[in-house]
Amino acid sequence: MGDTAADGALGAGDLGAELGRRATLVQFSTAFCQPCRATRRTLADVAAMVDGVTHVEIDAEAHLDLVRRLDVRATPTVLVLDAAGRIVVRAAGEPRRADVIAALGRAM
Repeated sequence: MGDTAADGALGAGDLGAELGRRATLVQFSTAFCQPCRATRRTLADVAAMVDGVTHVEIDAEAHLDLVRRLDVRATPTVLVLDAAGRIVVRAAGEPRRADVIAALGRAM
């Protein structure tokens, strides 16, 4: 599947978008998920504030193979990837802006 590194890191082929130069915020959402909308705004705002960070939203229902592979059990689920695509932080539910920024600090 796509361009997944041998170490299990995620690549553009998995996400359908290029990784951020410094980090990537990956959000798994579903169409009727109310907290997903707020999460989208928070992650997009943080990505716009921090140079080299990209936000990628993935429709969980349309990417069930990836959902199963990553054991995503709820939406929103947020993964913070480092520059190489390795998962550094994983969280379910609507994140607080401060928590996203702290997670990015661990990834960069």
